[in-house]
Amino acid sequence: MKSTDANYPIADKQLTKLEKHGDVRIDNYFWMRLTDIQKNAIVKDEQTKKVVDYLEAENVYFDKVTAYTKKFQEELFQEMKGRIKEDDSSVPYKDNGYFYISRYEIGSQYPIYSRKKGTLEAKEEILFDVNIEAKDYEYFQLGGLNVSPDNKMAVYATDTVSRRQYFLRIKNLETGKVYKDIIDNTNGGSVWANDNKTIFYTKKNPETLRSSTVFRHVLGTPASEDVEIFHEKDPTFSTYVTKTKSDEYIIIGSSSTLSSESQFLDANNPTGTFKLIQAREKELEYDISQYKEHFYILTNKDGATNFKLMKTPISKPTKENWVDVIPHRQETLLEDFSIFKDYLVLEERTNGLNKIRIKRWDKKEDYYLHFNEETYAAGVFGNPEFDTDIIRYSYNSFTTPSSVIDFNMKDRTNDVKKEQEVLGGKFKKENYLSERVWVTARDGKKVAISLVYHKDTTLNENSPLLQYAYGSYGHTVSDSFSTTRLSLLDRGFVFALAHIRGSQYLGREWYEDGKMFKKKNTFTDFIDCSKYLIEHKYTSAKHLYAMGGSAGGLLMGAVVNMNPELYNGIIAAVPFVDVVSTMLDDTIPLTTGEYDEWGNPNNKEAYDYIKSYSPYDQVGAHAYPNMLIITGFHDSQVQYWEPAKWVAKLRELKTDTNLLLLHTDMEAGHGGASGRFEALKETAEEFTFLLALENKLEGGTIKP
Repeated sequence: MKSTDANYPIADKQLTKLEKHGDVRIDNYFWMRLTDIQKNAIVKDEQTKKVVDYLEAENVYFDKVTAYTKKFQEELFQEMKGRIKEDDSSVPYKDNGYFYISRYEIGSQYPIYSRKKGTLEAKEEILFDVNIEAKDYEYFQLGGLNVSPDNKMAVYATDTVSRRQYFLRIKNLETGKVYKDIIDNTNGGSVWANDNKTIFYTKKNPETLRSSTVFRHVLGTPASEDVEIFHEKDPTFSTYVTKTKSDEYIIIGSSSTLSSESQFLDANNPTGTFKLIQAREKELEYDISQYKEHFYILTNKDGATNFKLMKTPISKPTKENWVDVIPHRQETLLEDFSIFKDYLVLEERTNGLNKIRIKRWDKKEDYYLHFNEETYAAGVFGNPEFDTDIIRYSYNSFTTPSSVIDFNMKDRTNDVKKEQEVLGGKFKKENYLSERVWVTARDGKKVAISLVYHKDTTLNENSPLLQYAYGSYGHTVSDSFSTTRLSLLDRGFVFALAHIRGSQYLGREWYEDGKMFKKKNTFTDFIDCSKYLIEHKYTSAKHLYAMGGSAGGLLMGAVVNMNPELYNGIIAAVPFVDVVSTMLDDTIPLTTGEYDEWGNPNNKEAYDYIKSYSPYDQVGAHAYPNMLIITGFHDSQVQYWEPAKWVAKLRELKTDTNLLLLHTDMEAGHGGASGRFEALKETAEEFTFLLALENKLEGGTIKP
């Protein structure tokens, strides 16, 4: 796919000198940055008009270039939509005497939340029909649903802009009345005290969007009278409030990338004073649960790189009283744990694979659940009940649709509550193959790639292959099933998920070896995986594509600067590419809390290292692959101007005639569209880009 059309938008150049540590960077597109006030103003100033005009010109160009694919995009959208059971519902879960259910109706974009008292045969009580709530908005999200201990009230959160600044409201579930109490600019979470009238919640800094302050609200009183309980003054920390599973304690937590701190309060005494569990220390992380008279603590204390489980008396919570329950293991990452009356359930990861371990408190049993496939994803979820022998977990793989399973920990029997239905009549699990291969990176480390493809796809240098990765924050992308991905696999694509450093696929050290001054390992791992796939004839450079979003978009920007010749096409969604400028600006959301992830460029050593890979700063005069870059105008995590500036600079310097497309959703933020079908349209747009590059659309390649 080649483009020789010169009618793409050309952004104005306005020279801005940015100086730090005696180094001067020239940024000709710094003018594209707008404040929230400018973006949301009814009357637009000159700069705002100029920025919006540029973004809309890029959208017009995108529409022009892709015009002939619109019919195919619609067909692809309908194909993907046709695999989804539209009148679907969740597996009910029981909490405090009620079964809670979320369901969709045919044609609806949003869920309906309901409950039934006592049994599933009871009358359905509609809590929220989000389709009604969302009808007047281009974007709408309802979350944070939190029912009071007496089951009569619910706090819920709404976002109509996609900046994750949630309004909290309170609804009387008996009368249907929504109270006048409206609390703005929160993180969406809330906690009820046991008096059924006191609510704890977290507010955000309106400029940086850092969750910084915990307040106490009393039902029926104005939000202006809410009492500030805790203020997190350290700009590298964020705070939150939660409740123990037993409902006995309210926990205020503070966390940064490397440290954490918790304090607790008796939930029966909402006006009491919170007590510190353990004061924060550099590189000491811990999470708290409670069982009987002890706190149970997931922590890296004592050099436990892969974390271990400890406990301490609630009466003596500081670290000198912590004792091991599950010791540290070099080969196994302890990711999470769940507490039940008779059982402790551990979620572990060994050699990249999820493990679920079940231990009785009386030590009579200690065993793992058994999974058969080479690659899969399994996790514990939706277990609010404490006194039960049943644990609910999910299981799926690249070839196996998702299942929700209730496992009886006493008699070890499985009850499959739901298997994901793939409609359309074409999907058969046995038609797809998956495998895991290990790549030797340039420094000798072994990097795993999980692959899936149709059994009729011949693997050779002509096979189109989409390589995906994220590689930051210790987030591990699971080998999960995808109904939308079938549209690529059925057309001959191979999908490859690279488990590069920066994730925790091979434990905490795998993350530590892919951040800060080792961040480039993330990029070189991805490139080495690409070279392996080419050398072993899974594909070739003419048919290799790469995709990543957010910090994965940074990955895309880095690899196309380092080895652009390896790829025929790149998709970068909401890409974090202007790393130096963003990390130097502590007014931008997320910046200060991420110094321990990327480094603080106010320090020269970190500045030099970040600049050496920052995609925007490293754009050069060479050939780039075909590229599709996607962003949202209201994105609070990666501001729209990062990809917009990146595209403008690429247009200025790149020497190729390959296509460069920027598509900005002027209504959305970091997560894209809010409706379940609108999100499918975005996926259809991305897949169409790839399929057009492979000449798999009727009518040939995309041309301007």
